[in-house]
Amino acid sequence: MSQLNFATATEEQLASINNSLAKGDTIDVIRWAYQTFSDDLIYSCSFGAEAMVLLDMISGIKKDAKITFLDTNLHFSETYSLIEQVRARYPALRISVKQPDITLAQQADLHGEELWSRQPDMCCHIRKVQPMESVLTGAVAWLSGLRREQSATRANVDFINRDEKFKSLKICPLIHWKSEEVWQYIRAFELPYNPLHDQSYPSIGCAPCTRPVKEGEDSRAGRWAQAGKTECGLHLAR
Repeated sequence: MSQLNFATATEEQLASINNSLAKGDTIDVIRWAYQTFSDDLIYSCSFGAEAMVLLDMISGIKKDAKITFLDTNLHFSETYSLIEQVRARYPALRISVKQPDITLAQQADLHGEELWSRQPDMCCHIRKVQPMESVLTGAVAWLSGLRREQSATRANVDFINRDEKFKSLKICPLIHWKSEEVWQYIRAFELPYNPLHDQSYPSIGCAPCTRPVKEGEDSRAGRWAQAGKTECGLHLAR
């Protein structure tokens, strides 16, 4: 296990690491992460556009990296199809699918039908946050595709961050990337991607809670559009 972890890392140490990583490129951040944490690093993958870039880069550094997809059982069919395409393209990656502790039917029995439409925070907690807590039990660090330009809540994210929610270190190699750069990479290397991106879905989550984005809107405006939220809870401190 890496000597660098949530319990021992100081703010000064993380600042020094971030300053050092800022002198390199994205691939250097990913390489550092796997050299530092190896199998103690888990990539929580949403299979969005950013994920396609990271998966391609990761496969060149650690071809058997651990990848976890949080399956709420509410994703678009296109998302599930994309996962199979990725499995075929990168067969060595260890892609696991994490299910919530309760099924949708059990959730309906406990909390009523379509909880996501009435209490989206609770639904996200049950179907994403709690499973993530289980995934990260014993994991020193996790990797995410957050970019600073995506939203105000992500504007100050660093390459390496203290994750107070999951008591781990969160690595974000793409913080300085623009959307145009993500798509330039996808097209240059002919990577598979979710076809919903071509239908005005820049950010894709669960089907009942995701709508197309209108011209001029924020890239995450289509997520929980009627609920006044833009995060599922995985990237919020509490």
